[in-house]
Amino acid sequence: MRVFSSTYTFDYSWNEVSTANWLKYCPWNKSSSHVIAVDTLSRNVDPSSGILRTERLITCTQSAPAWVIAIMGGSCTTYSYETSYVDPVKKRVTMCSTNLTWSNMISVRETVVYQSDDSQSEPGHERTKFDQEARITALCGGWQKMRSKIEEASVERFRENARR
Repeated sequence: MRVFSSTYTFDYSWNEVSTANWLKYCPWNKSSSHVIAVDTLSRNVDPSSGILRTERLITCTQSAPAWVIAIMGGSCTTYSYETSYVDPVKKRVTMCSTNLTWSNMISVRETVVYQSDDSQSEPGHERTKFDQEARITALCGGWQKMRSKIEEASVERFRENARR
């Protein structure tokens, strides 16, 4: 298993960042042109906590390395399942996703948290902390070298995306 983690502080309020998060997979966002569709499967608000829970199916095109497609077969269309929790009281959005495509070969479990960063904020200038962690486990039997290659390529993909 390999772990990728990243932290970033946005110079915007939690309200702005959490709203922008919901708009990142939309037709007018040219930076997410790889996203084909986002289907909301369920959405509800817990009456006691006020937490909004949403389940989504995300369909993307991924340019997997040619050697991965050659070995595993398949296409460049991939599916992920995401569950998110928006806590307006704590000003925290938690998003947990897992891959559905190639899940018999690799497990990718990602958790992203957007939270108001009161320690970095000043009056009139709020900030929001972003934390990301992905746990990647290749499941291809006893081929340690192959597992390591797949895990390393996946971590590198997360690293490249984080830079953007």
